[in-house]
Amino acid sequence: MPSELRNSRANMMWFLGLVVAAYAALCAYLFVVQRSMIYYPTPESGHSTAEDLRIESEDGVLQVWRVGEHPENAVLYFGGNAEDVAGNIDVFADYFAGHSVYLANYRGYGASSGTPSEQGILRDAERLFDVVSDRHRQVTVIGRSLGSGVAVHLGTSRDVARLVLVTPYDSLARVAAGRFPIFPVSLLIRDRFDSLNLAALIDTPTLVLAAEYDEVIPIHHARNLAERIRRDLLEFVVIDGAGHNTIGEFDEYRDALVRFVRPDENQI
Repeated sequence: MPSELRNSRANMMWFLGLVVAAYAALCAYLFVVQRSMIYYPTPESGHSTAEDLRIESEDGVLQVWRVGEHPENAVLYFGGNAEDVAGNIDVFADYFAGHSVYLANYRGYGASSGTPSEQGILRDAERLFDVVSDRHRQVTVIGRSLGSGVAVHLGTSRDVARLVLVTPYDSLARVAAGRFPIFPVSLLIRDRFDSLNLAALIDTPTLVLAAEYDEVIPIHHARNLAERIRRDLLEFVVIDGAGHNTIGEFDEYRDALVRFVRPDENQI
């Protein structure tokens, strides 16, 4: 074999080895830092009108905002991965008159202790729901973005009166795979929030609110999820013109929420 050909093959093997090593290093990096790419804890904040509750969890303390004191009906809200839920207090107090509204800070968010993870967040959600349901006859659960997976979990493990999923995903693994198509996301991701596997088990009325131009969780993920929910329980609403972070600015969003959560009241 000519020396030039041997050298060419050696150089090619060296280059391929370098590419494989770099790819493996990137995979390892993504595996290590993945939770910092999912969770963006918000700092502790205050609010002048809401009650600041502290509820003990298995391994720490959870901060929950409460507004309104209505023994019959409650709303329990789980927000997005970078959301200060206190920003919804005044809005939800207006939307859900006649309900006590609870807005949960995930572990590591606000004044809640701990470090966020799927397993920990879901345990905390069960704990919060049990506390709220002990105080109220009916509890509606609302989950937005990251919180939609938390809401789906509760919708299949607790006696939820109504379920609202705002800009939801089918699973975080599927969303991540769409964002990083060259990486084996299904093998790397630890916090999967696989709502798709649970959706068929939901047995309570469910509203899915999707943003037409969702740039964070493309709308096909919401459609995939909705297809697994029983048709007789599902209301699927697309907010035309809305993006992932602007959906709350649309009157159609407000109207759909209020109509669904307060079905027995006449809305203007």
